[in-house]
Amino acid sequence: MPKTEVILTSNIVGLGAESDLVKVNAGYARNFLLPQGLAIPQTATNKRRLEALRQRRAEREAHDLNSMAELAKSISKLIAVIQVKTGDDGKMFGSVTNGTIADTLKTQFDITLDKKKIHLEKPIHATGEYEVELRLHADVITSMKVRVESTTPAPKPEELAAKEGERPGRVSEKRGRRPERPERAEAKPEGKPEAKKAEKPAKAAK
Repeated sequence: MPKTEVILTSNIVGLGAESDLVKVNAGYARNFLLPQGLAIPQTATNKRRLEALRQRRAEREAHDLNSMAELAKSISKLIAVIQVKTGDDGKMFGSVTNGTIADTLKTQFDITLDKKKIHLEKPIHATGEYEVELRLHADVITSMKVRVESTTPAPKPEELAAKEGERPGRVSEKRGRRPERPERAEAKPEGKPEAKKAEKPAKAAK
């Protein structure tokens, strides 16, 4: 596909910023960049506009830097509270990601922040308080606190005791243990009573 050179008039992520001379596909320039006013063709006349574009770029970058520096001061004092569901054992269902934190900043503090600027080494899988790094600008890096809380009520002591007794391998006092039976005295077998021999009548003397 043929290429063409254009001069960018706006900051385009992944491509360049104002006053940059970039080479792109001719179709991309013709169908998108030029109609949207995001670039102008490279011509002798347009090259003379470069100085004005560079000045506008410098002003925008200075404004962005100041804005992010002010945001860093305020956001570093915040504590974003994220509520999650947990099981009876305290383990979380799911995880907290940089997208979750970005949504929380919007709902709790009305701060719109690209989730790509929120850096987590890995998703959060446990409740507690965490220090999260924010890369707001190439020259502005700060951090904020994120507190992950469970919405599941803590089990009552008697419920814990009941579950402890129901664990396999343990026998509770109320069930599973048979009461000891008293030892039976060995009984002698009862035999039939011996019949008394009848006395023979005495014979008469002759």
